[in-house]
Amino acid sequence: MKIFLHTISFLAITITGCGHFSPASTSAASGTAAAGKSISYRCESGHSIAAVYRSGTTAIVWYAGTSREMTIAVSASGARYVGGGLEWWTKGMGPDSTSTLFRHESDGTTGGIVERCKEQ
Repeated sequence: MKIFLHTISFLAITITGCGHFSPASTSAASGTAAAGKSISYRCESGHSIAAVYRSGTTAIVWYAGTSREMTIAVSASGARYVGGGLEWWTKGMGPDSTSTLFRHESDGTTGGIVERCKEQ
C-alpha cells in the first residue's frame, strides 16, 4: 500500500510539472493577451505576426493576410500551437521573447521554419 501511494504521488507531481506555459496564462490586470489583447511579433524577414491567446488552449494567429485558429499541443518548453498546416511556438513573454512559425507536417511532426520572430 505504501508503494502504491508513493507511485500515485510521483505521478501527480510529474503530470503537474508537464503543464504548458502560454502568454494566455498571464494576468488580465497586466493588459496582456489574457484580456484578449493582440500581441505583435516582428519577424527576421520583415513580416509581422499578430496573435491573440484565448483560454490558454487556443490562439488566433494572423500571418500573410490569413488568420488561423490553432490549438495548444505538447511541447518540451514554451507554448506550441498547431492549426492550418502551421505551428506557432513561443518561448518567454514580453519584448524580445522569441517565437517561431513552422510548417506542420501531416504526420504530426514539426516541419521547416517559415519565420523567426520576436515580440514587440
